[in-house]
Amino acid sequence: FVLHHVPRGIEIGVDGMRIAEDLAMSTTRDILENYARGHGPQPAMLALGYAGWGPGQLDSEIRQNGWLTTERGDEIIFGTDNAGKWRAALRSLGIDPVVLSPDAGHA
Repeated sequence: FVLHHVPRGIEIGVDGMRIAEDLAMSTTRDILENYARGHGPQPAMLALGYAGWGPGQLDSEIRQNGWLTTERGDEIIFGTDNAGKWRAALRSLGIDPVVLSPDAGHA
């Protein structure tokens, strides 16, 4: 999967999916070959792997406090410090990872 910026108003191919007005995910061999040649939309992030949820599963997990969510942060998504992305995302919420607990609660 390649997560990348796409200029507003530009169409993406049938093998791509617009995630936001200026953000898309593409899965074609063509886009991978373009990046291998030093071309392709920038900024971009290559991700290997897959995660899937059944209908309504993710929404249910979010309601049960199984996920922390925040506004999109391009500096985190497309930044080069992959090892620090988790901590940076927590910091964007004002959370110190030391204070996290494995137990969920409702205030």
